[in-house]
Amino acid sequence: MEFFRIRRDIPFMRRALVFNVISAVTFVLAVYFLIAKGLNLGVDFTGGTVLEVSYGQAADIPKIREAMGKLGFHDVSVQNFGTSRDVMIRLPAKIEVTGAKLSETVMQALKLDDASAQLRRVEFVGPQVGRELVENGIYALLAVSVGIVLYLWVRFEWKFGVSAIIANLHDVVIILGFFAFFQWDFSLTVLAAVLAILGYSVNESVVVFDRIRENFRKMRRATTPEIIDNAITATMSRTIITHGCTQLAALSMLIFGGETLHYFALALTIGICFGIYSSVLVASPLVMWLGVSREDLLPAKKEDTTGATP
Repeated sequence: MEFFRIRRDIPFMRRALVFNVISAVTFVLAVYFLIAKGLNLGVDFTGGTVLEVSYGQAADIPKIREAMGKLGFHDVSVQNFGTSRDVMIRLPAKIEVTGAKLSETVMQALKLDDASAQLRRVEFVGPQVGRELVENGIYALLAVSVGIVLYLWVRFEWKFGVSAIIANLHDVVIILGFFAFFQWDFSLTVLAAVLAILGYSVNESVVVFDRIRENFRKMRRATTPEIIDNAITATMSRTIITHGCTQLAALSMLIFGGETLHYFALALTIGICFGIYSSVLVASPLVMWLGVSREDLLPAKKEDTTGATP
């Protein structure tokens, strides 16, 4: 399916150095913010207390946040779950206050505003669990990265695998850089979005790489930059349709999903935008810089050792 077809190839590879410089600068800035400011890890990673509270009528979320602020919890997460009367409150850990004492203090504050507030469940997430989640998240990211390289190495050639993983990790680091710079809450749902973007970006890279391999077979007299330009131009309509539809879904969650989906959708929105850029304008130039050629993708002809004449 195509909305339009570009008849003349766009010379993307003439600006390959510019694209790579932009990527390098963005990547360095993201790494700098990660080192200088760090991620604002949520309760899932740092430990804390999770309370489930039920109300007799629809819960007033802003009022609950205001009550938590009066108690000194400014990084609290308050969101509906299940129904509008049920609320989940995530509080960061306080060394000087036990989980039981903390839940009691919170419920006293909530009952002052609404006597119908009832505590349904209290769960304490210890710092040790948080550290394990961080480690498991890093292992998951490494496992996905290695799997992508091996897949592209088997399907195409090692130069494609290296290019794709550099471009896709570029997306991941930039997403993390945004969260570090703005100090947005980084939770397990955001980590899930980051892993989803990693898989999503490689899908676009595979589409372009497949067209590049096909062009090496068809465009016998074309140079490598011309082949890559044609591959990107030919898949542009598909790229706009795919990423446009996905971005609409992510924006819908971002605008209408409420606080529960806010940072998850935000990570997806940033990742999709940079995923388009990296899959097309970072991975492809890297393949060219690594010196991909027709001989890398076409099987070598076997010599006739039988001595038979044609």
